[in-house]
Amino acid sequence: MSPRATPEHPVPGNAVCLDLRAPLHDPDGAVRAALDVPQPIGDRRFLVVDDADQLVAHQLLHERLSSHGPARIVCLAVGTPGQRSLRRSLTLRPRNAGVLWVLDDPDDAALRPLVDVLSGPEVFKAVLEALAGVVHGVAVPAARVLEHDLTDEARARSWRQAVEGLAGPDVPAQAPAAKGAPAELAALLDESVPPSLADHVWLPAHGRAGGLLLTCEEALDDAVEGYTRVRGPAGFLAASGRSPDLPGDIERLADCLRRFRTAVADAFTAAGGSRLTAEHRGHLRDRGVELPEMPREISRAGIVPALRDHTYELMGRGLPLRSIAARLAALSTRTAPAGSAARLVRLDEICSTDEVNRLAAQHFFTAGGSRPAAAATTGALAFLAGLWPLLGWALGPAVGVLAAVLAHLMQRRRPNRSPDGRLDGGGSTGTAPRLAGGLVGGAAGAAVGQALGLPLWAGAAAVTVAVAVVLTLALRDWTRAVDDWWARADPERAGTVLREIHQLVIRTAVHDWLFADVRHHCSDGAGAVARLLRSLATTADTYAYGTAREHAYDSGPERAGPVPSGDAAWSWQDWDDSAGDDLWSDAPDGPDGPGLSGGPGLSGGPGLSDGPGPSGGPEDPDPWARKPAPSAPVPPPRSGVASPSPAWLERRHGDGGPALVDTLVADLVEGTVRILDGCWAGIERDPANAGRLPLDERLTELLDETRVRLERDVAASPPPGGATRRERPDAARLTGVAPDAVARLIADDDPDLAVPMCGPEHLRLLSHDPSSVRQVRFVPESMRRGATGDDIWRGTAEDVEWTGGGRHAGVLRLVPLRPDVVRIVRAEEAGAP
Repeated sequence: MSPRATPEHPVPGNAVCLDLRAPLHDPDGAVRAALDVPQPIGDRRFLVVDDADQLVAHQLLHERLSSHGPARIVCLAVGTPGQRSLRRSLTLRPRNAGVLWVLDDPDDAALRPLVDVLSGPEVFKAVLEALAGVVHGVAVPAARVLEHDLTDEARARSWRQAVEGLAGPDVPAQAPAAKGAPAELAALLDESVPPSLADHVWLPAHGRAGGLLLTCEEALDDAVEGYTRVRGPAGFLAASGRSPDLPGDIERLADCLRRFRTAVADAFTAAGGSRLTAEHRGHLRDRGVELPEMPREISRAGIVPALRDHTYELMGRGLPLRSIAARLAALSTRTAPAGSAARLVRLDEICSTDEVNRLAAQHFFTAGGSRPAAAATTGALAFLAGLWPLLGWALGPAVGVLAAVLAHLMQRRRPNRSPDGRLDGGGSTGTAPRLAGGLVGGAAGAAVGQALGLPLWAGAAAVTVAVAVVLTLALRDWTRAVDDWWARADPERAGTVLREIHQLVIRTAVHDWLFADVRHHCSDGAGAVARLLRSLATTADTYAYGTAREHAYDSGPERAGPVPSGDAAWSWQDWDDSAGDDLWSDAPDGPDGPGLSGGPGLSGGPGLSDGPGPSGGPEDPDPWARKPAPSAPVPPPRSGVASPSPAWLERRHGDGGPALVDTLVADLVEGTVRILDGCWAGIERDPANAGRLPLDERLTELLDETRVRLERDVAASPPPGGATRRERPDAARLTGVAPDAVARLIADDDPDLAVPMCGPEHLRLLSHDPSSVRQVRFVPESMRRGATGDDIWRGTAEDVEWTGGGRHAGVLRLVPLRPDVVRIVRAEEAGAP
């Protein structure tokens, strides 16, 4: 029997199988093991394999199966070709028990598929009900079964790929992303501020840091206002232009910025990296930082559930365990609070000492462009004004003097000089070049104008244009020079620095102070889950490549016994009253009585005699010589199988369908989720030790269970206890074998398709009433669902049992025996087992 068809390897939902055949050294222990298998109260089922001649001797063993409450029993009684009667105790009477008498003395290889079929809950129930309707509850089975399975190579390959899909390769840690993560984790990853704290005043004006921030902002506002006034005509020409003190405002701004930076750095150092306490709040309040209470959007209690949801979401996306562990390890590193002191580096990047010194530095003021160009421009304008005859000798040089005066005014009212002269960055406006160029140009223009003798209106127009251009150029040069100096001093950069420092204080207050405990909890929890997932992946690899328990159906020691021929069939047309009587009347007497000499059956030779006829001539023709079974080719035996398939079984082995590996991985992932479900409470209580929880045994059980289902029905049945709602693929997509042959077999009512599990010598023992035969058709539900469609099942008989699992489909015909063949033995006759 299959290793899993025992109490040591029960199949959930199936009948508990136990073998009481000789030479079993401890039948009592086998019964105790069967009784220890958990079963639903009121639905306890046992499939007992026993020697047919030991049913009465094992009566007390059968009775003990009902010691824990009512039980239903199907007994598979294995006989020998020489048996002519069956002794059955009252314990195995209908309706709660029945006996299937197998008379061809099969070996274990032939029994395994039959045990698998009968142990299924649907077939078990149907067979037990059918036995209740036959004489004495005893029948000889006949069967035609199709087995859809995988080749050994396909099974090993799919299993290896499934375990690899669950565990995955080692991958480097990946930077966690806030996008797609639960809100509780996203708030720790993107350093955002919860909406409930958006209006909180972190640096109140009455505090140290807040007062310095306000002073900085006022100094900057004064500097910007003074710059706006200075750069226009009023700042150049009007007396009010002297009131602003730009160098003083910038100096005050730089000093306040330096002190504000120092205050923030002091607050960062004072709070440190430990969890926030009342003492820390007091230190921060003394330094001008006011912390609120914890925001409602996030709490320590919500972190582990968020980690659970995030882990399960990653598993649902098909990521293997090691990839998820790498992401969670990165999440642990990213959320671990480094302490506010670590923010000093960022503070220095925002506002370094060099930045403050640059702001406080004095910058040179330059107006009018290059000096040769300024002299040439002034000389040209003076030349134009000197063209007025006679008056040009005065007006030409006067324009040059005007340009020089305006340049001197720029020099005196330059913005980098305080009104009191305390701060002065120096300047150059080109007064001397303008004066020299204007005098030379004016004299030259007067000489030319005197020679040309231009009319009065022309000279007046030339003077007007020259004066206007001189004034316009002076205002332009002034504005450009002030803007250039302001850009080089760049006081407005201090505004950006102040905002960035303020934002850094807020992020530090939220994530390094308020959220310190939450971040510790998240980091520890994520690290614990990462360790658990890595441990599970290692266990899966070890199971797959080193220490996995093998569950091969056709492995294990075989019982000694004849090998079924597997290449012949017989016709139910041979089974009628006349044929049975005539044939058995001609048969020689056997050791058990007339007509029972031990014929070939399924395991013997082709005729009644094992040698030549009595005369020593050719062998007599055998009237029971079996015809080839219709459409029942016998494939080569699987690796490791010494005997071929029984005649009633047709095996179809595929290389695996497109959905097989994905289905196995999904089942393993769902089972892993169930394993992790029991860990989250421990992670919540003690993350440091929760990452070392021993989960190896539970994962090994999951791998065992999944491997058993892979071997039993190619994972067509869902895992026990699974809460999955996903639609499972059909059998064709799992095995790669189409179910059309199953549909044809189920739709065919030809009784000759069923191969009896007895030899021709047993025909006289069977009932001669074909109408008394009971029939059970069974097909796994997975063979008709999904992509295969329902068309091929049209015309299928209505009495089909659609089983929830299994890899076998076919027909069982239960043939009753003659009433005198079965003897009922009462308790007082049974004796002790």
